[in-house]
Amino acid sequence: MKSHRMARLFRLALVSCAASGALAPLAQATPYHHLTASPNGTYRIDPAHSLAWFTIGHAGVAVVVGRFDTMSGSYTFNATQPTRDRVAIRIATSSIDTNFAMRDHDLRGPDFFNAREFPTIRFQSTSYRPQGAHAGLLYGRLTLHGVTHPVVFRVREIGAGLVAALPKPWGGYLSGYEATTTIRRSAFGMKAYLGMIGDRVHLHVNIEGVRTAR
Repeated sequence: MKSHRMARLFRLALVSCAASGALAPLAQATPYHHLTASPNGTYRIDPAHSLAWFTIGHAGVAVVVGRFDTMSGSYTFNATQPTRDRVAIRIATSSIDTNFAMRDHDLRGPDFFNAREFPTIRFQSTSYRPQGAHAGLLYGRLTLHGVTHPVVFRVREIGAGLVAALPKPWGGYLSGYEATTTIRRSAFGMKAYLGMIGDRVHLHVNIEGVRTAR
């Protein structure tokens, strides 16, 4: 009974505050404004809100999920000339995490990613082909394990917004994308245990960017 009474009193207090205008400053301080499309400009990838992850088959009966915890880069966006958009991504190979320390140690070793010799995974776009207003195909070159091959990512814009009430580096124009592609690890020289571990790797990249220049 006491909890119901307290909840009722709390609701009455909110109604009273709203009627008196006490909640007006809070409503006016709402920091986010949704945009229908990303503003033109150059964006810095926010590593705290971005993630590269992958899935790969195991023993033909299961799927292992892994991620990379350290990513950086930038991209450009121009609504009137989307074919000129460019993306550059850098991923620290040693930041791999599959939720199993022993496996992560092996993956960083010479049989797989060889993080000591090849510390960075890189993607550099070469062109972009729009498929509608908020999706497209991103062509580029992926460098993994010291080998570079062309890849094509399917890209979808998740959204964009203006966060005016927060200071840099969090405030300003933000935009977010997700991208997916599939590669064969053997094509990049990673051929260890192909019978037990799958060759096809599904790559996923989720990016949030902060505009740094128009």
